[in-house]
This record gives sequence, structure tokens and C-alpha cells, in this order.
Amino acid sequence: MVMLYSSSMAQVGTRYLLKQLVAGGVGLGLCVAAAAFDYRRLRKVVWPLFTLGMVLLALVFVPHLGVKKNGAIRWLGFHGSSLFQPSEFAKLTLILALAWYGERFQRQMSTLKRGIVIPGLFIGAMLGLIFKEPDVGNALLLATVGGIMLLIAGIRVRYFLPPVLIGALAVGLFISHNPMRSERIYSWRHVEETKQGKGLQAYQAMVALGSGGVFGKGLGDSRQKLGFLPEHQTDFIFAIIGEELGLIATLLVVLAFLALVICGLYIAAHATDPFGMLLASGISFLIGLQACINIGVVTSALPNKGLPLPFISYGGSNLAIMLLSVGLLLSVARLGRETEQILDRPDAEDREAAWGPKENPFQPRSCES
Repeated sequence: MVMLYSSSMAQVGTRYLLKQLVAGGVGLGLCVAAAAFDYRRLRKVVWPLFTLGMVLLALVFVPHLGVKKNGAIRWLGFHGSSLFQPSEFAKLTLILALAWYGERFQRQMSTLKRGIVIPGLFIGAMLGLIFKEPDVGNALLLATVGGIMLLIAGIRVRYFLPPVLIGALAVGLFISHNPMRSERIYSWRHVEETKQGKGLQAYQAMVALGSGGVFGKGLGDSRQKLGFLPEHQTDFIFAIIGEELGLIATLLVVLAFLALVICGLYIAAHATDPFGMLLASGISFLIGLQACINIGVVTSALPNKGLPLPFISYGGSNLAIMLLSVGLLLSVARLGRETEQILDRPDAEDREAAWGPKENPFQPRSCES
């Protein structure tokens, strides 16, 4: 919140800060509620939530409901004001659906039909709507997270590689026949040459990071936020952090995301069931990959994708959904710890009667058990 206000105060004063505080308050409420909730009950509502996500994605194409900005229709709102970005909610619903599917058909995930064809249909349906907005960055991010979840669920690599290669070829053909995306790739490879055009953001971000040095210019003293770096409060806020607070602050941000991903994967490894394991894995990779892509774009390691930095960039939908996702992670962790305490009790008969044999904790069980 401090960095958001610092990066936007010269243009809009406290307007962005107040909106983000509201979204943060809603997100924290969702986080606390999700942490206290038994995530296993979500099995019963996975497909209604997935359907809702698909419907919201489709509604952005309805006149007077979808809001068009910068050539893309990604928001729902009215009178030109954007209220909600459905793709953020849809990402979480797809992770829930894949977690349910991976648990339900865990013994059949090694087959072509159950491992690739069927999950590929609902993954492709959601990615198609996101791609049509167009939101190529979120589509590629979600495709990557979905592929990782399927690998964790047990699909065979020989079935996994052909769709990946076909998808990569399709994306390459799309970029080569889309002038805007082709120019982004060219500007990424030739930043100096295109610094007055498509490469403006990447060049100004490098200037911001370089001028910040090790310790930064000081909080609030950024020069690039004064109209030189576009989208400095959203996709490129990491550059403002580097300019004002220096290399040390940017490294701390990277370490914070790394710690969050490691904790998430630890929670996944100690989950009580495959549903929790896949859910925690999907959320961890979603947050980690999105942060990695954003930081890669700002540092010119990757071409511009238009993805926000989780928890830090301006954007109420992303912040609320990310905090809700963290709440689900905490729910998986809480129930996993409670289960471990029961499994470690000396009374083996009571333990096996309640939870099944200890040597196979991932055996599917009904919600009632």
C-alpha cells in the first residue's frame, strides 16, 4: 500500500490507495473466512464455481457489461468504469476443478483419455475465452499452471509433450501473424532501438532500476513515475520499488515470493488428501509464476506480458483473489497439521478407524469420513 501510494500520488493523489484498501479489506475477510473453512467441502461446489467462472468470462463480451481498455475487453462494469476482472476468479476456479479431477481420477490419470483429453477440454474452454479478450499473458500463465497440476496428478510425459509442442507452435504462429505481439517480441530483443516506441516501458524500467542503485533514491523520490514509465502503478511497480528503495528492497521482494512458494509446496506435501495437495500446489505455482513473469518483464528478461505483481500492483480483483487463495492455503495447512497430530497418536486402532492406514494417507475418502 505504501509503494502504491508513492507511485501514484503525483497523478491521482489517494484515489488508487483508497480503492486498493477496500479491495484489500475484502480480500483479508475472504482470507480469514477461507482459512477457517474446511477446504474439503469445496468438492461439492467445484463445478458450479467453474461454471460461474466461465459465465463471468463470457459476460465481458456482452455490450454495456464488458469494459474495453487499451484494445482489450477484460473487465465487467458499467458506464465505462471497471469493477471486476473475471479472469482472476476464473483462474482459481480452474485450479479447484483440476484438483477435484486429479483426486477423482487419480488411478486413471496415466491414460490418454483421462489424463489429457478430458481435462484438456475444460482447460481449453477457459483458456479460449481468456485468449479472446485478448489476455495472452493470463492464458499462458494458466496453461502452465494447469500443465504442472496435471503432471503432479500423474499423467504420463509421453502424453503431455505432444499437446505442449502443439500449443507452443500455435502461440508462435499467433505471435507471428499478430503485428502488436510481433512488435513486442522485437522490442524486447532490441530495447535501445525501440525505446521511443514499443520498447518504452522496458527501457524506462531499466532506467528506474539502474538509477535506484543499491539503496535507492528514497521513498517518494522516483523520477520515472512522473510520466516517464507507463503503468508504473500496476505492471511496472517493481521498477518503482527498485528506484526508490534500491536493489536491497527488490531482492527482499523476490525472497518473499520465494518463501511463499516454498511454504505453499510444503503445505501441499503435508496435505491430508490429493485434493488438498493439488489445490495447494496449483495456488503456489500460480502466485510464484505470476510474480516470476512480472519481475522478468520489468527486468527485460522476458517480453512484455501485462501481468500484475501479486499483492503489490494496483488492481482490486487480483489482490482479493490472491488473498482468498492464501486463505485456502492456510486451510489446507491447518487441516493437515490436525490430521498429522491424530495420525501420530499411539492408539493405532483409533487412528486407522478414523483415517485409514497411515502408510497410504492419499487414499480417496468421502467427505463424511
